[in-house]
Amino acid sequence: MSVNFRLILAYFIAVSLVSAILTVCDKYLAQHNRRRISEKALFASAILGGSLFEYLTMKLIRHKTLHKRFMLGLPAIFIFQIALLVFLYLRFVKTGIIAL
Repeated sequence: MSVNFRLILAYFIAVSLVSAILTVCDKYLAQHNRRRISEKALFASAILGGSLFEYLTMKLIRHKTLHKRFMLGLPAIFIFQIALLVFLYLRFVKTGIIAL
């Protein structure tokens, strides 16, 4: 595994972990009638790369599962991210412009 690939993998693991923690914290805060984590922050962490684990965490702990904005938005973000990664791979890595 090259250094570039390890850095990319470490980034996605870190962002996914932060997204899952934010989701669990938001549920805890909601249950205790405390100030919540904003939806903007939750979506920001998803856009930065944590969409899959944020979605899975929401389903696992049953948090915001009735909000179509999250249940449709997070999978849509994930699909877009996968499509973008495939495009970037085919455009830059497979052609030899960038080496992983």
